[in-house]
Amino acid sequence: QVQLVESGGGLVQAGGSLRLSCAASGRTFSGYAMGWFRQAPEKMREFVAGVSWNFGFSTTYADSVRGRFTISRDNAKNTVYLQMNSLKPEDTAVYYCAARTSLIAISVSDYEYWGQGTQVTVSS
Repeated sequence: QVQLVESGGGLVQAGGSLRLSCAASGRTFSGYAMGWFRQAPEKMREFVAGVSWNFGFSTTYADSVRGRFTISRDNAKNTVYLQMNSLKPEDTAVYYCAARTSLIAISVSDYEYWGQGTQVTVSS
């Protein structure tokens, strides 16, 4: 079992920045690919960014956030981060951290473990 706890959400003006953190506990964090997803009201949960557990921590991003968001991980601290810059009102959502015991994936159903989410609200 892996427990995930997100933090760092809040209210920010358009153009601002936030840094989300996801602290993991339980089994060996370093063996899991990690992903960030988000869900806006009345919308499906969608992939935002992912980072592998090996191969130099390769990353992948949704087109909507590429160039603005950066995912990273610190295996020594059992933590994955999402640095969000140039935020837009359309980035408003609950952001979830997720883990899976394999390579990066972009589908919700591919992830085994989920955090409870943290709210990000971007005002115009």
